[in-house]
Amino acid sequence: MTSTWSAPGRVNLIGEHVDYNDGLVLPFALPMTTTARVTLTSSGNVTVCSADVDQPVTFAVDVEPGDVTGWSAYVAGVVWALNDLISQTGEADDARPGGIRGLEVEIRSDVPVGAGLSSSAALECSVACALNDALELRLDRPTIASVARRAENDFVGVPTGAMDQLASMLCQEGYALLLDCRTMETRQVSFDPGHADLTLLVIDTHAGHELSGSEYGDRRKACEAAAARLGLGSLRDADPDQVASLDDPVLQRRARHVVTEIERVHEVVSVLDAGRVQDIGGFLTASHESLRDDFEVSVEELDVAVDAALAAGALGARMTGAGFGGCVIALCRNADVGEVEASVRAAYDQRDWVAPSIWPTTPAQGAAPAL
Repeated sequence: MTSTWSAPGRVNLIGEHVDYNDGLVLPFALPMTTTARVTLTSSGNVTVCSADVDQPVTFAVDVEPGDVTGWSAYVAGVVWALNDLISQTGEADDARPGGIRGLEVEIRSDVPVGAGLSSSAALECSVACALNDALELRLDRPTIASVARRAENDFVGVPTGAMDQLASMLCQEGYALLLDCRTMETRQVSFDPGHADLTLLVIDTHAGHELSGSEYGDRRKACEAAAARLGLGSLRDADPDQVASLDDPVLQRRARHVVTEIERVHEVVSVLDAGRVQDIGGFLTASHESLRDDFEVSVEELDVAVDAALAAGALGARMTGAGFGGCVIALCRNADVGEVEASVRAAYDQRDWVAPSIWPTTPAQGAAPAL
């Protein structure tokens, strides 16, 4: 049995570093996808190959955390998490005793790696969808997303929230996905910049982006510490006065970002619901300033791209993703796109930095079967 599925990367329009604080996020799926072609075997092993990697990687189907490292760990994590789910739910039968018996996995992708566009979730979700199909497990999309998230959190060891995998699974063309990370409730919010003669640019700064280092975990721990000092289960329940009462200036800044960012998500959704896409720009820029100053996850390349875009007439711009590198998004009038692109490229050229990659994007479909 062979099954092939594609799953997209994502851009988070607004709502950064609030998913693990029970907050609200507003991602949309990119047209860029990762495709997994999975063939069931009885070899007792999983062999993974990719056009971007010289040598295939092979590991046992009963893989455990720590057994596999590198990019193939994301595939191994899905196998591990899915095998565990099958064993817990009794989905195995005589045709697949104990779960997965062997696999050949072929990967191809055009989601930029290390750009903060959730290439890891695209990989995990495409593999999980193809396995769900091949094994006829009939798992629903939120469950597949939870399998993919467990692969990232518990196997690879990156403590992300739920947004990336759910966005890859649930997003729809022409919409951003409003996700309440406490209740897991979702709503599709119309987001069509082109209808308002606007363009959303993605600017890949090519600044390094790696979440398995300490910075991401440190921010998460700081948020948990701030909530604990306030006697709250999470910063979702904090208000500005409570945040101001924190006597640790670092914890206060981290908490202030979370509280104000959740409010910005509310505001952006209200504006989009009213059909005023052009009015979200100020919230995007305010989000970047908060991420830069209070959460301190921006870097010079991101700040320069944002400033250059705004100077050339962008209605709003912000870093997107976890930070420490990656991408910026800029909302522009169609007439200003050329000037915005030229301004960002010139700013990078003046600093002798690697030229950024810049492209327009629109909300795309979530995971789907592929050829």
